[in-house]
Amino acid sequence: MIDIEIRKKAFEDLVVLENIDLGITEGEFFIILGPSGCGKSTLLRSIGGFEKFDGYVKIDELEITQPRKDIVMVFQDFNQLFPWKTVLNNVTFALNKINGHNHAENKERAFQFLEVVGLTEFKEYYPHQLSGGMKQRVAIARALAVQPKVLLMDEPFASLDAQTRTILQSELLNLWHEFKITIVFVTHNIQEAIILGDSILVMSSSPGRVKQLYKNELDRPRRPDKQGFTELWHQLYEDLDQKRFTEVVK
Repeated sequence: MIDIEIRKKAFEDLVVLENIDLGITEGEFFIILGPSGCGKSTLLRSIGGFEKFDGYVKIDELEITQPRKDIVMVFQDFNQLFPWKTVLNNVTFALNKINGHNHAENKERAFQFLEVVGLTEFKEYYPHQLSGGMKQRVAIARALAVQPKVLLMDEPFASLDAQTRTILQSELLNLWHEFKITIVFVTHNIQEAIILGDSILVMSSSPGRVKQLYKNELDRPRRPDKQGFTELWHQLYEDLDQKRFTEVVK
């Protein structure tokens, strides 16, 4: 269980987050949805122990005051991998940092997780030789290999084309089911939020607050043509700041 109470988070005179009071259930796929600039990423970093603020974040009643090895973050940026390391060595690097330098064991585990994301044949490639989707698969493999309790994901698919994004959404759901970890996922895409999330937090902007929290009861797998999908889409859209949020139904 993740308990979050952020009374205020400010950068100098700019208040970014205010009056955030949330609970995230263990094993939940939790979505943070909102327009650009509403503090989604700051909230995610606060959960991960990367930000200082007035309040607290607790996991299983233990307060998070700094980054921990059982809380791992995946970013939107394709450049989160080390460009001078191969795919395999990018994953083993994380394992070496967490598990110590048992290189043979770490290499075997890294290979196992590259197999999970379908990239074993690319293990000796370098990041510049990979597509954007493949780079994100490596980042996900690296994150899962260290066996985190919580996986934080900051718009990891936002820069991908629509087809690759759909494929990775499906693959991420499969991994979530398999490894049964808690995922907190930031997006500004309503359709993605509905497809992935058990719970969907809609944030207001300036400063970021809890505007609405939805429990997503739609059956999986979720597609736009399924009953209830369009109705939930419009509810979420109505709750967003429409002057700053211009997504349209495709």
